[in-house]
Amino acid sequence: MQLSSLLQRFNEPETLKMAKLGRELRAKGVDVIDLSLGEPDFDTPAHIKEAAIKAINDNWSHYTPVAGFLDLREAACTKLKRDNNLDYKPEHIITSTGAKQSLANAILALVDDGDEVIIPTPYWVTYSELVKIARGKVVEAKTTLESGFKITPAQLEAAITSKTKLFLFSSPCNPSGAVYSKAELEALAAVFAKHPNIYIISDEIYEYINFVSKHESIAQFGELKDRTVVINGLSKGFAMTGWRLGYTASNTEIAKAMEKIQGQMTSATCSITQKAAVVALTTDLKPSFEMTEEFTRRRARVLELVKDIPGFKTFQPEGAFYIFPDISYYFGKSDGTTTITNSADFSMYLLNTANVSSVMGDAFGEPNCVRFSFANSLPNIEKAWARIKEALAKLK
Repeated sequence: MQLSSLLQRFNEPETLKMAKLGRELRAKGVDVIDLSLGEPDFDTPAHIKEAAIKAINDNWSHYTPVAGFLDLREAACTKLKRDNNLDYKPEHIITSTGAKQSLANAILALVDDGDEVIIPTPYWVTYSELVKIARGKVVEAKTTLESGFKITPAQLEAAITSKTKLFLFSSPCNPSGAVYSKAELEALAAVFAKHPNIYIISDEIYEYINFVSKHESIAQFGELKDRTVVINGLSKGFAMTGWRLGYTASNTEIAKAMEKIQGQMTSATCSITQKAAVVALTTDLKPSFEMTEEFTRRRARVLELVKDIPGFKTFQPEGAFYIFPDISYYFGKSDGTTTITNSADFSMYLLNTANVSSVMGDAFGEPNCVRFSFANSLPNIEKAWARIKEALAKLK
């Protein structure tokens, strides 16, 4: 069978692949502990579920505008003003079936064949693949653990060429947990001010899961706001992964372009989810902050446990719910049966030997690292790291 050449331009997400392998082992009766997926292990807050039930009973069950209900887009504007001091109107907001689709909409609306897209490493696995789907060229800007996994203004300037169309990043960052301060963003903004033809996609989906400071958006800098597409959604901060709702805030020209693309792909997202999202975005944030408090406790415990693992070089995450250690110490080591030559071998070794799933760093543009989630219960986290320590002790 001859399928579309499109399929050759991008890869399956390694995060989903590892989760799939874990499920397959679990189906065989193996007790696999999942540290691979980026999904809060909390239930959606009660007041949001109640809003969804009310929407069902009130028969909000028909097609909606492609961009989303007006009250939802107004709710997104309210949230952006309340939390980020950003002024948007409903015509600037497009809602979609998750932040992943929001990213796809934005990239497809902005990137043409051969356009260069600067992405600081490490980055979420889907960024580079969406650029490839759009026939753009990924330009990786390498950061390091020692630099806090953040791009500097000098690195940004050096990466820019006449073909640069877009800069794509996240803060808090998946997978590193890096969080850009206002001063750091302002320094990057000064570089962008010299290059008025470059657009920015700012993925802020982990906004509420911040351990060090107030969340800052690069869109706050006036000269950049019209060139920035802010990506956000409800999956991480509201434990609504399965509800599938993301949204973008941008200038009207980009918003209309994204609406046109989405209109031929999926139309609008679920009407019930939209009504629940209005309540999520405009009412009590206490459950979200309580989740972050729990993630803070888990982060502290994971960092304690990782100290007992020989050879790990670990960056203390400032946001999100991952640690992303450099595990290259184990390259070349073997248990007599399996030899670790790269991060993929390392993750597969842990899956098969310790029955703990993780995600290899190659997928994030950092081949010496591996991502471990702490979006799991403390008992599971402690059991998983005990298994990891035992499995790695076998490597000589």
